Amino acid sequence: MTQSNLVHEIKGARAYHPTLLRKGERLLVFLPLAHVLARAISMAAFHSKVTVGFTSDIKNLLPMLAVFKPTVVVSVPRVFEKVYNTAEQNAANAGKGRIFAIAAQTAVDWSEACDRGGPGLLLRAKHAVFDRLVYRKLRAALGGNCRAAVSGGAPLGARLGHFYRGAGLTIYEGYGLSETSGGVAISQFNDLKIGTVGKPVPGNSLRIADDGELLVRGGVVFSGYWRNEQATTEAFTDGWFKTGDLGAVDEDGFLTITGRKKEIIVTAGGKNVAPAVLEDQLRAHPLISQAVVVGDAKPFIGALITIDPEAFEGWKQRNSKTAGASVGDLATDPDLIAEIDAAVKQANLAVSHAESIRKFRILPVDFTEDTGELTPTMKVKRKVVAEKFASDIEAIYNKE
Repeated sequence: MTQSNLVHEIKGARAYHPTLLRKGERLLVFLPLAHVLARAISMAAFHSKVTVGFTSDIKNLLPMLAVFKPTVVVSVPRVFEKVYNTAEQNAANAGKGRIFAIAAQTAVDWSEACDRGGPGLLLRAKHAVFDRLVYRKLRAALGGNCRAAVSGGAPLGARLGHFYRGAGLTIYEGYGLSETSGGVAISQFNDLKIGTVGKPVPGNSLRIADDGELLVRGGVVFSGYWRNEQATTEAFTDGWFKTGDLGAVDEDGFLTITGRKKEIIVTAGGKNVAPAVLEDQLRAHPLISQAVVVGDAKPFIGALITIDPEAFEGWKQRNSKTAGASVGDLATDPDLIAEIDAAVKQANLAVSHAESIRKFRILPVDFTEDTGELTPTMKVKRKVVAEKFASDIEAIYNKE
């Protein structure tokens, strides 16, 4: 990576978001500084005299937001999922789960209506009521001044994007790799299509290969790997960098990432399954922390599920379980199985029958960075999980 790459990245970010990166704004970066997006957007912020704060501790995220009071947040999707799930869980614990569910759907409906010419009178009235009851409290939990966010590292999911915009916090998704100096595509404040990662940053272009792989080139793309000519040669084709991600470009030029090429699961029946779609749907449930879809060379698709420790405490209380019981103690509990089964059935609605999850297994522990299953940006290390929980995967496919 060169200085020229970063200059192109910074210019592109400022061109697409001139109102987010200007003097007086307060930017909270919820990423490790080793992450190229954190470095690039921080440099752009410094250039514009923006006050920048850094944190990577999800356990202290809400206190940090309250103290720093950012106007813009940069993070990975899992953080936005966590904030939503925590709000949903708190509402359920307070006996207001039904109200939150209606408020969440109203936010989604309002945002979707904005893309179709604007919400009608009844929807505007409902939205105004829930803004006072729910959305205002959510914005206050984010520091009170946060009006926008940038998400990268993985797809956010259209429903979550619509919810946040409906609640008053627009999340701009972007896409990039270390090899592209951060974002090579990003959503614009005046040209946004939720569910996509936007359009190429100025000075860059992209295309989709015959096998669906996203290829990119332009000012942000690196020149090659350090002292590794073979890897560099393999990474390019006719001047285009092979990202390793699968994507699609719609008629308006917006890019959607559909999965990671090397993560595609091929079942014993030859069906190709992109795990990200199912995993994103599962993590939307407040009780689920992480989900890993499995099934390579197997007769059907399965899933490993971990339980959110904080949500688990509230769930035990509402379901009259022993206060000191661990996830391991209740992994085969009928009520917990039923709760996760409902989430699995909901996730399966997003895919075909052949791609759907037939069986799942609840793991006794959650994934963490300290125990090696997660990266610093909260991505699951699939190989590590497959090795550590090999017996659990096999148990999914053992005939009873």
